[in-house]
Amino acid sequence: MSGAAPVLFRTLPCRSKAGGGALIGVATLNAPATLNALSLEMIALLETQLAAWEADPAVVLVMLEGAGDKAFCAGGDLQQLYRSMREHHASPQSADPLANAYAREFFGREYALDLSIHTYAKPVLAWGHGIVMGGGIGLMAGASHRVVTEASRLAMPEVAIGLYPDVGGSWFLSRAPGHTGPFLALTGAALNAADAQFARLADYRLAHADKARLIDMLQSEVWAAPGTVAPPGANHHMLGAMLAKLQKAAPPAPASPLREHYDLINELCASGNFGDMVLRIASLESEDRWLQKAATALRKGSPGAAWLAVAIQQRAKYLSLAEVFQLELDVSLICAARPDFAEGIRALIIDKDMQPRWQPASLADVGEAWGEGFFTQLERKTA
Repeated sequence: MSGAAPVLFRTLPCRSKAGGGALIGVATLNAPATLNALSLEMIALLETQLAAWEADPAVVLVMLEGAGDKAFCAGGDLQQLYRSMREHHASPQSADPLANAYAREFFGREYALDLSIHTYAKPVLAWGHGIVMGGGIGLMAGASHRVVTEASRLAMPEVAIGLYPDVGGSWFLSRAPGHTGPFLALTGAALNAADAQFARLADYRLAHADKARLIDMLQSEVWAAPGTVAPPGANHHMLGAMLAKLQKAAPPAPASPLREHYDLINELCASGNFGDMVLRIASLESEDRWLQKAATALRKGSPGAAWLAVAIQQRAKYLSLAEVFQLELDVSLICAARPDFAEGIRALIIDKDMQPRWQPASLADVGEAWGEGFFTQLERKTA
């Protein structure tokens, strides 16, 4: 495949216990100029190839990685999504969230891809080196073996652009330790490798320099092939043991701000009440830079998106993963139809004036009735 393709696919030969050859499928997000931001074309390529590899008995595991040394995936490609929202807002169908065909396809296919990774029948190794944000966490979260490195920086900073942590974030943040889920959603706080493991967003911490060694180990291992007599999950177990061995050789873990401030975060968010949590975090006074940045991000972010980030986590706690993705799809389309999402992209990415005009303008103006409008079930027409 051409080097210009937005996702590159290759297979690496390895060995099988069936006596023949086997393959490792490697998918490389190939848009380093945009930090491998996930476009609709990339989503379509990934869903097709991952399905083919899952059905191919020769493929024993899949690896996801990003091109370049800066990022695995910095989130979704928001340029075309922004254009579609502007066109939709100016159209006679602006009151119908389903009328934005591009947003409907983008979110629908992105979430379906994320769900397919969560339920993939074969091991999926996600090499989360560098920046992993938003849609990148969506790809990584469902992988069976999630690796971070010394350069990994994870975040769900959607509140800054008028959205909420989607791509399954409503599900996995609601299951994060203690009250860290709402805190991370409200602040978009950045996580290092140790933080990511503590928040259950990563399983293994390896040195990026050991990636080539890992690939050699993958190709040297003798893998169980479909149809052979092997314990259930044998390949998952072998991959886990391999990664655990390499983790022991990794440099010491960095300090974890999330773990260091765990008790404080639990205290700030203990009530579960949106207004109380926001007041406590936004008024936080600390000399710790990580906490300062978290509080500042909340104060600058969209008040409506902050309300939504907490409310949808509370609902997701009692839903299945598939139900959460369906809920997020409807909510995201409503976000695309309302003003803040487009305004946040304009201010931070398009015009870069860093002066978003949020509606509502302040946290005090966010009302329950206004917020509950996000949870209106969209009525899709059936043929």
